[in-house]
Amino acid sequence: MKRQEDIVYTSMCCDYVHVGHIRIINQSLKYGKLIVGLMTDDAICSYKRVPMLSYEKRKEVVESIKGVWKVIPQNTLSYKENLLLLRPKTVTNGSDWREGPLKETRQEVIEILNQWNGKLIEFPYTKGISSTKIINELKKEGTTTDERLCKLRRLINCKPIIRVLEAHNGLSGLVVERTKVSDKEFDAIWESSLTDSASKGKPDIELVDFTSRTQRINEILEVTTKPMIVDGDTGGTPEHFSYMVKTLERLGVSAVIIEDKKFPKKNSLLEGVNHEQENAYIFCDKIKAGKKAQLTEEFMIIARIESLILDKTVQDAIVRAILYINAGADGIMIHSKDKTPDKILEFCKEYKKLENKVPLVVVPTTYNTITEKELQEAGVSIVIYANHMLRANYQSMIDVAKTILIHGRGKESETICYPVKDLLEVIK
Repeated sequence: MKRQEDIVYTSMCCDYVHVGHIRIINQSLKYGKLIVGLMTDDAICSYKRVPMLSYEKRKEVVESIKGVWKVIPQNTLSYKENLLLLRPKTVTNGSDWREGPLKETRQEVIEILNQWNGKLIEFPYTKGISSTKIINELKKEGTTTDERLCKLRRLINCKPIIRVLEAHNGLSGLVVERTKVSDKEFDAIWESSLTDSASKGKPDIELVDFTSRTQRINEILEVTTKPMIVDGDTGGTPEHFSYMVKTLERLGVSAVIIEDKKFPKKNSLLEGVNHEQENAYIFCDKIKAGKKAQLTEEFMIIARIESLILDKTVQDAIVRAILYINAGADGIMIHSKDKTPDKILEFCKEYKKLENKVPLVVVPTTYNTITEKELQEAGVSIVIYANHMLRANYQSMIDVAKTILIHGRGKESETICYPVKDLLEVIK
């Protein structure tokens, strides 16, 4: 067996194994026995997208590569924990980490290796090969229902907070799918009852039937790969909700959110409306019916609590949360129409004290001054921007229509319209 100082350590994601990985492995073998520190899902999510394959599947692939002696988890972007444990003589890596998100990690590796005169060896970057680029190309081909269905749970398990944006048709779905600013992007798509109804010019009172909703859901799923959360309104009767769960699960939807109001509900943000909350135990029966109907463990049923909408106490909402979790809810959404997040934060504080918790969801439409960071610190797992895409679309349409009427031609409206040639590029 090789001595400790002959150990070579290299860290990899290996979401998609390509020739660059094989070259690093083969060259590393010249310096000793190779241990691969395979980044966990959490480590990868800390600086880029959720990996396509789980850690266990990636580990199985890397262990099968000739020359790899051991595969161990690297739990963070930092190599520190594993380097201090193994004290390898050599660390190897591709030269591309001298720039970008791993630049500081590289410097830390050098400083740690200096403690025992270890050596960092960098191999030339394999040009034209990138796991991210390859995966982006694969995503253009679409995804399977099974892959999409399980992705939300994986995101929750490896990201501190999940960012979700509403889409109401295929084109807005593409915007959610492709929009990225630096290392930030949306993790999932929200298919909203409000925006689906509004895009049809109808009120949000469960007037649009579920069959019509599934057509819109399919439109979005057809052109995207991100997981989807569907607004299920009240879910209807337990029998209706069971059918809804089976249908959404079959389509590849990751989760449905149902609210504890009596059917037919009215939109929670409507003023001067008599909102009626469902009996908590009747709502629990609906959750149980949905859980019994689902076929996979990945699908999520999230219970939306309307207590704060009806000016009830935070304690009332907490009691309902406990009941819904015990009934099998996979997540809790707490809703509010207040202009400030005070009541939401009060709920979060009390929710943290519960022994049996599930992921917490919020929709900060009215209390929109609060940041994702503040919500994360309060214990929120998922934040949904529930109707912004349709509202932006509607405002732009009004502006364009008025501009054409004012000038009697279309030229002036071009400054507020997306160029036709660019739009054709989006959908080609």
